[in-house]
Amino acid sequence: MSNELEMLKSGDADAIAEVFSHHRDKLQRMVRFRLDRRLYGRVDTADVLQDVWLETSRRIEDYTSNPAVPFFVWVRQLAYQIIIDLHRKHLGAQKRNISQEVSIAKSNCDTSVSIAAQLAGNLTSPSNVAMRGERLARLREALDGMDEVDREVLALRHFEELGNNEVAEILGIQKTAASNRYVRALKRLKQVLEADSESAEFTE
Repeated sequence: MSNELEMLKSGDADAIAEVFSHHRDKLQRMVRFRLDRRLYGRVDTADVLQDVWLETSRRIEDYTSNPAVPFFVWVRQLAYQIIIDLHRKHLGAQKRNISQEVSIAKSNCDTSVSIAAQLAGNLTSPSNVAMRGERLARLREALDGMDEVDREVLALRHFEELGNNEVAEILGIQKTAASNRYVRALKRLKQVLEADSESAEFTE
């Protein structure tokens, strides 16, 4: 972190770009996971990352003047806010017109929705559209029943592929707690998938 911070504090555009590039793959996974599937084809991941880079460049002095968290945690939060804004812009007025997807009751950046979409993503053929919608609804309902922090730990570790230390920093919890919650969340996810499989067999 110290070396990164020195590069960022230098104010050199190339140095800042190098640090950002180091975290680009993780940010890309985050964007792909959190971006609502209904925006695929309309919003490109590369464009989102470009927006994140522009916002990072604009606000880098805010970070370097008070680096309370690792740079990745800070820049990931910028990416998260940009995704929320994109959802609000593109989907905020269209929710009532979308009938074949799970409705989003809370935020358009809902973790349950993102996880359910990942787990049901293999049902993409035309003959499976209705089945996919039903599975999304079942998975979303089951995931909503998980502890909120456990669900976030699962999303960060399993789907964004972050390390335990990063998860602890992002959620503001102890590293041991993050590790224990991940084990518990994986166990709960297995139960969710088994229940979904049994439900699918029953309805076929």
